[in-house]
Amino acid sequence: MPDFSSLEKRLNIKFKNPDLLYQALVHRSYLNENPKFRLGHNERLEFLGDAVLEIVVTEYLYHTFPDKTEGDLTDWRASLVNAKMLAEVANVIKLEDHLSLSKGEAKDKNTKARQYILANAVEALIGAIYLDQGLKKASKFILEEIVSNLDHILANQLYLDPKSKFQEKAQDLYNITPHYEVISETGPDHAKVFKVGAYLQDKLIATGSGESKHEAQVAAAQASLKKKGW
Repeated sequence: MPDFSSLEKRLNIKFKNPDLLYQALVHRSYLNENPKFRLGHNERLEFLGDAVLEIVVTEYLYHTFPDKTEGDLTDWRASLVNAKMLAEVANVIKLEDHLSLSKGEAKDKNTKARQYILANAVEALIGAIYLDQGLKKASKFILEEIVSNLDHILANQLYLDPKSKFQEKAQDLYNITPHYEVISETGPDHAKVFKVGAYLQDKLIATGSGESKHEAQVAAAQASLKKKGW
């Protein structure tokens, strides 16, 4: 078994059953190359951890912000539990150093797939903490490592996705609703890349690219916000 002592120290948790921590950090791809591995991959723990994460964050928001609407709380929760945020949490606690991946996955860094692997590992870790230490310890981890980012999210309106934020600003300042147009499509059908422009009336503000039209629109909106200084 790998040495998880540095991670346990960072988490301030000593696992009673170290196998739970080990399994939380095993990606499915690792089992493809190690079929005799004695533990399973982390997807069941991820399933459990996702539910624990959702209820802890939801309860915190419900009690902390009694004057906020369901819509506001839903947006704030989504900003805390999305893959991007969880991957950032994984980086802070150096979770990637402890992952068991296939050789191919281990080489494939700085990709969207790696972001999801890291996010899923955080959820699996929460599941492992919950099973090993109980809800109180799992809640402590969630509040300290994840919910602690809420002030930054609210101060910078990160709970608004770029398209919503761009639209809100454009309507507020110019009374114009942005629209998006596909400028180009490249690559084979199974791996297309879309380039999309974000427009205010007939004026192109910025472009963005992505593996889907929606992803490209979000990138274009993000680039437009940056160009406008919004």
